[in-house]
Amino acid sequence: MNDPFEFNDEHLEPAEPNVPQGLPPYVSALNPEQRMAVEVTDGPVLVLAGAGTGKTRVLTTRLAHIMDCGLAYAGEIMAVTFTNKAAMEMKERVGSILGRPVEGWWLGTFHALAARMVRANAEVVGLTSNFTIIDTDDQIRLLKRIMEAEGVDEKKNPARNLMGVIQRWKDRGLTPDKVSPSEGAAFADGHAARIYKIYQERLQLNNACDFGDLLLHVLTIFSEQPQILEQYQRRFRYILVDEYQDTNVSQYLWLRLLAKQHKNICCVGDDDQSIYSWRGAEVTNILKFEKDFPGAKVIRLERNYRSTEHILGAASGLISYNEDRLGKTLHPQLKDEDPIKVRVESLWDGESEARFVGDEIEALQRKGQSLNEIAILVRAGFQTREFEERMITLGLPYKVVGGLRFYEREEIRDALAYLRVVNQPNDSLALERIINKPARGFGAKTKGLQTLMEYARINQVSLYSAAVTLVETDELSAKARSGLRELLMEFDTWRKLKDGLDVDELVGQVLDESGYMDWRVQESKKGKDVKAQGRVDNLKELVSGLKEFESLDEFLEHVSLVMEVQEKGDDAKVTIMTLHAAKGLEFDNVFLPGWEEGTFPNQRALDESGNSALEEERRLGYVGITRARKRSIISYALRRRIFGQYNDMLPSRFVDELPDQHIETGGETGTPSGEYGGGNYGFGGFNDRNQQRFTYRGERESRKEKLITIDAYDVSVSDAPDGGFRKGDHVRHGKFGTGVVLNVDGNKLDIAFAKGGRKKVIDSFVEKV
Repeated sequence: MNDPFEFNDEHLEPAEPNVPQGLPPYVSALNPEQRMAVEVTDGPVLVLAGAGTGKTRVLTTRLAHIMDCGLAYAGEIMAVTFTNKAAMEMKERVGSILGRPVEGWWLGTFHALAARMVRANAEVVGLTSNFTIIDTDDQIRLLKRIMEAEGVDEKKNPARNLMGVIQRWKDRGLTPDKVSPSEGAAFADGHAARIYKIYQERLQLNNACDFGDLLLHVLTIFSEQPQILEQYQRRFRYILVDEYQDTNVSQYLWLRLLAKQHKNICCVGDDDQSIYSWRGAEVTNILKFEKDFPGAKVIRLERNYRSTEHILGAASGLISYNEDRLGKTLHPQLKDEDPIKVRVESLWDGESEARFVGDEIEALQRKGQSLNEIAILVRAGFQTREFEERMITLGLPYKVVGGLRFYEREEIRDALAYLRVVNQPNDSLALERIINKPARGFGAKTKGLQTLMEYARINQVSLYSAAVTLVETDELSAKARSGLRELLMEFDTWRKLKDGLDVDELVGQVLDESGYMDWRVQESKKGKDVKAQGRVDNLKELVSGLKEFESLDEFLEHVSLVMEVQEKGDDAKVTIMTLHAAKGLEFDNVFLPGWEEGTFPNQRALDESGNSALEEERRLGYVGITRARKRSIISYALRRRIFGQYNDMLPSRFVDELPDQHIETGGETGTPSGEYGGGNYGFGGFNDRNQQRFTYRGERESRKEKLITIDAYDVSVSDAPDGGFRKGDHVRHGKFGTGVVLNVDGNKLDIAFAKGGRKKVIDSFVEKV
């Protein structure tokens, strides 16, 4: 079986008939479009390479062809990749084609090549050639010191979030003096641009730079010393770029400058697979290639050697709804007498979906399919929990790629630590983990935790017992004593409630009253840190999954057993990963669960970026479907348990965009696949998807009309601070159901619920509907 994690988008295809005689073997083995991409060496070339069309083979063959024909020496060629692994693979393949090792060319990632240029000209940007490239931890520590010196509250403006802002400026090629006043004033209480300037000065003082500086410094060198730019322009007769759709503005400007003289630049990419805007990637870079390089030759690779006709037909039909694309259609080259259609399964709920996927995987395994050739691709990390649980129940080995397993994630470990102390107060390791989460005066500088641990060691007692004693003395600071006293009282309360509340209610109360959930929510609101919001989602998913446990003891024992599952490196495993992490990989069988509105497309992305986000979400669906060689199975649930409460879900609009002729529908609900076509929503059970269609907007409006109205209260709409909740918002609570916000007091909401009456709740426990 093929290893999906090898650099493997190449597939041997039969030689084309009527190939011209006398061509080198490495050229004659290519199809006509691939051959054209290799042989057109003069001028700018854009190779639009669809999924599974052999783009890497084209790149490596083109490199070999340029040298084999004597068009340039190795040192006159620059080849840019996005990963070191891709660079090494390219070097090996070119050497294999030429029959000799290739040395002296400029091959590597954007950052690696830029670092060479900066080291050669470091004095221009105030550095010496032996400058240090600092890592993320050093960046954050330096930024924190600057913020403290400048009087900027790091708790209110986390350094990690501000560093994200600075890096986004660097991705756009903006030095501190080029940041607009409005942008500079939008972060860190209006001090972001000034802190950025000081940060850069401190880096220079320390003869250091960060990764974002490497491209930025090269642009500065080229701008201030045009003769240096001219030297590089003359040197590089040919430039080749892989994954061009993933370039950011700095990379784009760098390439344009270097290609200005010879104009022999060949960029390979796929606009339909541009899915990393959150990393700074600009899909417009590839869309405007012909405008940037007049006279450019555009070559489309549309022969797919990976997937079946139905997989390609479904993916092509979906992506055709995007407007911002150059356009291409994939044609299958595999011969399959009985190709399997893309399956779209409708399930009752998330648990049923996990069972369905698990049963299908077992069936595939019985038919001889290796687990290495099976993948579950989800939109967001929090979705992995149900599938991990199911794999463990069935005894199916699995691995989570690109992230930790659910119960290994930091925020989940923190929540479990709270529960461990509730269950067993003498669990010192658990108390140590969360005693200052959120902050209670036990930071590293206060030495409060050190004092507790020293007392516990000397007196041979648990950390909890030490806390009970020292909270009544003066060894700890006033802030630490106050915070610790409150925490101990809360633990005592939770312990008394342990046997009287359902597990999900208890855990929800612990996360709420401890301040932990609110702390994580506030983190997510203080910047565009996608990980922060992911932590909140994971915590909600944790609570959502607790309904099935009878007691806290049972749940903690379950987690302990789950954490003990050891991974053996040589065993075949089901792969669980996000759609973003799956790009570039391929599997025989791919499961795509959670295709519901709000989950996929992701509602938060749509709210922030509108139609551009919708198109990127659709490209993500295209990537997911085309990871499959033989089977692609999409599923959605009609209900999801969110924060312990079942919620009606709408099938993703993407389901309805899949062409009928390439899919087969099924599932346990009897609900026809297609846009909101299910009897579950009261629309009748028509079978022909084209007989009647409901638009997303229309369905949303009809659902809004069903929301409660509470005439007894004043629910006029007010302004919402920082995109939060506002008076008049319709919301849903996991315990009390749907309601309307009457008043907002910080993170506390006064809500009139349809069934539960008027309640005061924390905003992290409700969601807008």
